Amino acid sequence: MKVANPLYDVVFKYLMQDMRVAKLVISNIIEQEIESLDFAFTELNRKLPGGGLTVLRIDFAAKIREPDGSSKLVLIELQKAKFPTDITRFRKYLGKQYLEESNIHLDEKTGKKKALPIISIYILGHNLQYNDSPVIHVKREYYDHATKEKLTRKEEFIESLTHDSYIIQVGRLRKKHRNKLETLLSIFDQSNASKESKHFLDVLESSFPDEFKVVIRRLHKASASRELCEDMNMEDEILEELATQERLIAYERAEKEKAEAEKARLEKLLQQAGIEF
Repeated sequence: MKVANPLYDVVFKYLMQDMRVAKLVISNIIEQEIESLDFAFTELNRKLPGGGLTVLRIDFAAKIREPDGSSKLVLIELQKAKFPTDITRFRKYLGKQYLEESNIHLDEKTGKKKALPIISIYILGHNLQYNDSPVIHVKREYYDHATKEKLTRKEEFIESLTHDSYIIQVGRLRKKHRNKLETLLSIFDQSNASKESKHFLDVLESSFPDEFKVVIRRLHKASASRELCEDMNMEDEILEELATQERLIAYERAEKEKAEAEKARLEKLLQQAGIEF
């Protein structure tokens, strides 16, 4: 089956605008049941020059079910990026979340205002340097500093100021899937790119469990959208322009370093010859 390539921001945004799909994807990533999910904010950066179409950010307000059966409201911040340099934008967006008044809610039990805990999900189009795990879970735990004993009771103060993160490395996805999440994330596997165009992937729908087929069918529908195909072309053009800019900057930097090295060499020769300069 031909599906649109979700590595493209415009396609991934279209995919996650289906609440049933978004709920399925996020619940499998965080391994918790999601009772309800709503869009809070979406941002797709298209500005040139110096930035470009590099970071897609989608925020969700979610009610998740805890292992003890209770419910908890959280903010899920999902960001998708193509370049390692986008880490500065990740930090900026996360800082904005802590400042947003809309992320404060009124606790019905206590009548007090509380900050929503944040869960961050990063989908990377580039690979991390040292870890080759397709999905990395950065998990917070509490410990007594003196005894190193693990503390099991959660504190509102700590939960409001720290957060769990999930990092997905698209380039590290393996053909052999070790769990359900890796099977689901195989929709990003670029080795399935169609010979027709990198805008499309060729996937076997029967290789996915029934619960994931809603994702495949959503991407299949996207592949038939003329508007999305045009947007993918635009995304290619913007990324190529960014790549050209980066190559030019790298060339100018190398030329400057070469000129400075030559100047230093000549100054050293003049000093050795006793010639003032």
